[in-house]
Amino acid sequence: MPTYKAPVSDTVFLLNDVFNYANYANAPGFSEAPIDIVEAVLSEGAKFVEEVVQPLNRVGDIEGCKRHDDGSVTTPKGFKEAYKALVDGGWVGLAGDPAYGGQGLPLFLAVLFSEYGYGANIAFSMYPGLTNGAVAALTVHGSDELKARYLPKMTTGEWTGTMCLTEPHCGTDLGLIKTRAVPEPDGSYAITGQKIFISAGEHDLADNIVHLVLARIEGAPAGVKGISLFLVPKFLPSADGGVGERNGVMCGSIEHKMGIHGNTTAVLNFDGAKGWLVGEQHRGLPAMFVMMNGARLGVAVQGLGISEVAYQNAAAYAKDRRQGRSLKGPVEPDKPADLLLVHPDVRRMLLEVRAFNEGARALLVWIALTQDEARHAPDDKARQAADDRLGLMTPVLKGVFTDCGFANAVKAQQVLGGHGYITEWGMEQFVRDARITMIYEGANGIQALDLVGRKLPKDGGRAATAFFGEISGFLAENKEDAALAPYLAPLKGVVGQLQQATMWLMQNATKNPDNAGAASTDYMHLFGLTALGYMWARIVRAVLARQAAGTSNEALDAKLALAKFYNARMLPEGGAHLARIASGAETLMALPAAAF
Repeated sequence: MPTYKAPVSDTVFLLNDVFNYANYANAPGFSEAPIDIVEAVLSEGAKFVEEVVQPLNRVGDIEGCKRHDDGSVTTPKGFKEAYKALVDGGWVGLAGDPAYGGQGLPLFLAVLFSEYGYGANIAFSMYPGLTNGAVAALTVHGSDELKARYLPKMTTGEWTGTMCLTEPHCGTDLGLIKTRAVPEPDGSYAITGQKIFISAGEHDLADNIVHLVLARIEGAPAGVKGISLFLVPKFLPSADGGVGERNGVMCGSIEHKMGIHGNTTAVLNFDGAKGWLVGEQHRGLPAMFVMMNGARLGVAVQGLGISEVAYQNAAAYAKDRRQGRSLKGPVEPDKPADLLLVHPDVRRMLLEVRAFNEGARALLVWIALTQDEARHAPDDKARQAADDRLGLMTPVLKGVFTDCGFANAVKAQQVLGGHGYITEWGMEQFVRDARITMIYEGANGIQALDLVGRKLPKDGGRAATAFFGEISGFLAENKEDAALAPYLAPLKGVVGQLQQATMWLMQNATKNPDNAGAASTDYMHLFGLTALGYMWARIVRAVLARQAAGTSNEALDAKLALAKFYNARMLPEGGAHLARIASGAETLMALPAAAF
């Protein structure tokens, strides 16, 4: 059976040493979260997911969710009790507005806690994750009446939330949606249509489920410009704020799917269901994008969480399993075989996964802190810079973290050999669970196109220019540090490759848009490779500082070896990405459609 240990000490090191959390002590939004409180919250959160949530991971996979004839769904054994404990402990509303029952802690803390939840049990942790996204959308775009009626229950997790976009005939192309909304005399709308692939769309964890539904008001313009967003509850609220009569939305079926069996992926049928407009008419996508962008970052965290738990179990296996002998001769001649760790290729797989995990966690902490800066920075310029960074990095994190998370789960499975393919070891579940992260909340090819087509040129390339400027400033600031120099040279090289790729796109994408499409995935991964390289350089600087102060330890010293591995064995992939980008679209588009 697999196990999971939340990486609290690594998270705290990143906050304290790499990102100098002390600088945030007096910043708006951080006053309630000194570092000792942060560490205590993360430690207690780790204990909760390790003891309560993780043991249900295998249970959820085996039992799955069950739909009954009346359209209701029961979740796997133990889920309901665990969810109640999550709500009672205040974990769902960790960063929620105190006005609605939340804890009022910074958003970054909820993001970092979510890594532990997803590492322990992705299917279970999706229920509160989606709810928080719905809360964010309502907070920004909901009317005062809707916020007063729904946010107190949703912020605490007593009621859960979903996002309802996809329909049987359309996935990414939301301009094709057919769900319709008919105005009612009381100011509500009658919502009719079908939505599919709705995560947490029906369950028995909470008294009510609040669906945020994209639909088209009768007479609205065609395409995405005619889409509006509606709040449609499973049960209409009663006069006292509780649960009233059943609304016209039912679960028609639940999908039989590859992984995340413990989470209900529902087909929802809306039959004249009563709903209320969220935001402006025909402006549903901007409102929904508040939830979608948060969900994309949440899915990125899922990729990291699964990569971490897969690594932990593969490393434990490699430190215990004996197979073959070292190529240099027996390491332990008195044993029947050497440990798997003597084999270079086993080490390659483990180190690739771990080097990604620790660099990605640093990137996650940076972007999580950026979310709070975008909300609370004291001046417009700082908020704008944070928002620019957040917008630029969201598709990178979603695409790269989930592509790598799945690939890393496969590598970890490979370390176990035949046992990795057997259910009882748990590795094959990680592979199955990780696969969906590359698809939902915008397939990764869409993330790459978003990066190249929207985020890169936005505001004249302001966000990308700032990203390059930050790394250039870091390199210049530390150029005289002899101990750091060997780690900076590889970073400088991959930054140069990313700049070349960016320039190539600027020169070639407008003359042939297919060049942008052909380059997009490689560009996204080159961008991610560079961002992770920057994180590793910052980690190394922090470790060297701890060594100089005499406060380092074995775990921190190991990061220097990991950084060298990343620079020598993973950053060179940048050259391949650049070569493919510069090859353009010709070879991709040359084969006639009839020849496929």
